[in-house]
Amino acid sequence: MERMISGIKPTGKVTLGNYLGAIKQFIKYQDDYELLVFIADLHALTLPINRDELEENTENLAAIYIASGLDPKKVKLFKQSDIYGHTELSWLLTCNTVLGEFTKMPQYKNYVENHKNEGVPTGMLLYPSLMSADILLYDVDYVPVGEDQQSHIDLCRDMAEKFNKKYPNTLKLPKSILAKTGAKIMSLSNPTKKMSKSESDKGTIYILDDIEISKKKIMKAVTDSEDKVYYDPINKPGISNLLTIYSCLSGEDIKVIEDRYKDVINYGVFKKDLCSLLEKELLPIQEKVSHLKESGRLDYILYEGKNYANIYSQSKLNKIYKEVGLRSKNWDK
Repeated sequence: MERMISGIKPTGKVTLGNYLGAIKQFIKYQDDYELLVFIADLHALTLPINRDELEENTENLAAIYIASGLDPKKVKLFKQSDIYGHTELSWLLTCNTVLGEFTKMPQYKNYVENHKNEGVPTGMLLYPSLMSADILLYDVDYVPVGEDQQSHIDLCRDMAEKFNKKYPNTLKLPKSILAKTGAKIMSLSNPTKKMSKSESDKGTIYILDDIEISKKKIMKAVTDSEDKVYYDPINKPGISNLLTIYSCLSGEDIKVIEDRYKDVINYGVFKKDLCSLLEKELLPIQEKVSHLKESGRLDYILYEGKNYANIYSQSKLNKIYKEVGLRSKNWDK
């Protein structure tokens, strides 16, 4: 079975965009791939974060993964910081990569542009090495990504190819998989921007928020004055975003939804139905999250995932160390 890996940073609360664009996709993948899912808590340190916030976010994120439908019997769930191989391989990749490869990354350039009068954290420059190590450490075949993350996979493959020229056949080159739907959920208050943890509260739905708060955000979501429900992301970005969310929650094709509401002359009707779908989806997840955190089962799941990841990553790292010269060829004999 082919192997796939992905992770989400525990920075801020988990959004509907995270859930529909990533977590919900993992549920589909877990039957077709050997799926590794990690909580990218080391990446969360790229920018300053409160230690209590980091701990709470990590626990909530792990619980949401399982409560959403990831099966611990099929999926290996673990914390990035529990596996030392991530940082060790990251250093090897960093030493084999020129500075320009890091400075050309869109995320780095955007950060520098938006923080001209501030110092740039070194982690913001070098985090692509850690991200590449996350992938290359496990010989994965595929990495599911959003539209704005393809550059990371491209750099990961470039790093692996350069490393392999020096140390032949050491690292496996991964391929990216772009989610066909739900890959990009936009802000409810500004549908030209991606829904994110850094977006305004009124534009972002959080998985563990009170459902009534989330429903109010849907009802106040920016649309247009036409009052016709159809998909046109250029001219009708607001209603198109809501249609995408509706499609992801219901599992229906957008065209089917358009036909259902073609005679409706008030967006309120469509929004209320979307609110009902959202409530039906999120309430069970919230209840399961509470149960997982209270039962202590979450710690066991992370412990099992840690053991699996440690065994595989250490074996891989030892092979790499032998090629580089950090281990004797007869080290494990």
